[in-house]
Amino acid sequence: MKVAFCLIVALLSLYAPARAQTGPHYSTRILFIPLDDRPPCLQFTERMGLIGDAQVITPPKELLGRFTTPGQSDKIIAWLHQQDVQSFDAAIVALDMLAYGGLVGSRTHRVSSADALKHLEILREVREKAPKLPIYAQGVIMRLAPTADGKNEAHRQKLADWAEITVATDAPSKARTAQLEREIPADVLADYKQARERNLKTNQKAIDFVREGIITYLILGQDDAKPQGIHVADRESLIAQVNQLGLTEKIAIQPGADEVSMLLMARALTTHYRYAPKIKAVYSSEKGSQTVMPFEDRPLRQTVSFHIRATGSREVDNERDADVLFYVYTSRFEGSRAGPFAGEIESKLRQGARVIVADIDPRGDVQGGDAAFTKALESRQLLARLNGYASWNTAGNTIGTALPQGVIFAVAQTKLLTNKSLTNRIRTAQHWFTLHRVVDDFYYHNLIRKQANEFARQVRRSSNVMTDEMTQQVEAYCLNRLQPAFRQLVNHYFADSSQTVRCKEPANLRFDLPWNRTFEAEIDFDLTCTTVP
Repeated sequence: MKVAFCLIVALLSLYAPARAQTGPHYSTRILFIPLDDRPPCLQFTERMGLIGDAQVITPPKELLGRFTTPGQSDKIIAWLHQQDVQSFDAAIVALDMLAYGGLVGSRTHRVSSADALKHLEILREVREKAPKLPIYAQGVIMRLAPTADGKNEAHRQKLADWAEITVATDAPSKARTAQLEREIPADVLADYKQARERNLKTNQKAIDFVREGIITYLILGQDDAKPQGIHVADRESLIAQVNQLGLTEKIAIQPGADEVSMLLMARALTTHYRYAPKIKAVYSSEKGSQTVMPFEDRPLRQTVSFHIRATGSREVDNERDADVLFYVYTSRFEGSRAGPFAGEIESKLRQGARVIVADIDPRGDVQGGDAAFTKALESRQLLARLNGYASWNTAGNTIGTALPQGVIFAVAQTKLLTNKSLTNRIRTAQHWFTLHRVVDDFYYHNLIRKQANEFARQVRRSSNVMTDEMTQQVEAYCLNRLQPAFRQLVNHYFADSSQTVRCKEPANLRFDLPWNRTFEAEIDFDLTCTTVP
């Protein structure tokens, strides 16, 4: 009897409504169903919300899945049933988590189309319970390549190649397509096609939900892709549906996946506070602004414009009209551009401008911050003065992290920092996020990750996948190298004595590899900042 009672108590606690606030009272409360449990999809969005003094409530993390183990959609829906949805100011929902258990789950056909669509019906119930609740949703247009899971390496690239060229009509492409179809296992190709077809129906249903008024605003993000491929037909059919229904103001179809919840967080707060910042984009290279970046399907300038609109901001052409300047650096292989571009940023900051910086990897082979540009920002003591900063993975990932951080901080500067009781909390959240981005995007991804990969190969020996024990060894290796780099960053970051905010030295640096691979790291630390009287 005692065991049964304990089990009942545990189950009740799992599906219980979000606990009443016993800590500080936040300005807003936001319900958040993430795309998965990776840091960009969960940790970044939660922390970014704090910059806008928003308390972000999510399902228990154990329900969100882990890598190839999908999230538990049914239990997340049960958790949602228990929430007092009228107590929230907005909801941000990743439809792929509800439908299939997350991004990786969306790339296989483990969940039928009928079940996926049934899972989305929880949003209809949320709308009935909270007619005025803004619901911001994201869906993903499936990428070309399946997830690398250590088991599909024999055919994974072939499947991605097939998805890219199967739409081509020239004779060589047709011949190559036929060859690939002979080489790829028939059941693998069938599963891939079924997953694409199902996902398209899910995204079409999401558009219908906007038409019905269930979803307030929707971003359908194109996951990693190329200008040509099987995904283009999916995307164009969705665009046609949106245009036919006249929903272009409520639905965006644009590049991106992991960063979309951060864009929606910014949109939720700009809408809530009725403040739409005017943003002027400034590029280090006109050629770079017109170039299609790696893993993207359109020129960089278009991606930037899409992301600006997604945050609820307005893009302007004239700097005099701008509330925020968005500096986009694409010139890491133009050796002389880093210093001058950092100098331009410094000049604008001295003039009192709000500045966001995105450092783009134009080749896709580093996927972290550029050394020359980062050091130029550090040496000029500019990082702590920025509204936003990022430099990780794809152009869309970088833009979709730096931009919403800067927009949310602009909202806070305009609408919240007038309340002195909120100032320390917001300033702490802002400095934590910027420090986090630099230590993750530059110090880890650019300087340490290559070493970690080599160490991981030694640890793995004959295995292609790291076990939990192997991962712990690699985590300890990375943390040991990250600690002195973090101290160096902190010394530069807080060196400007003219700042009106004082922060205690960050403490308790933590480092984890949540998916047993070095591609994404969960980095955390403690920080407390106060405003100087």
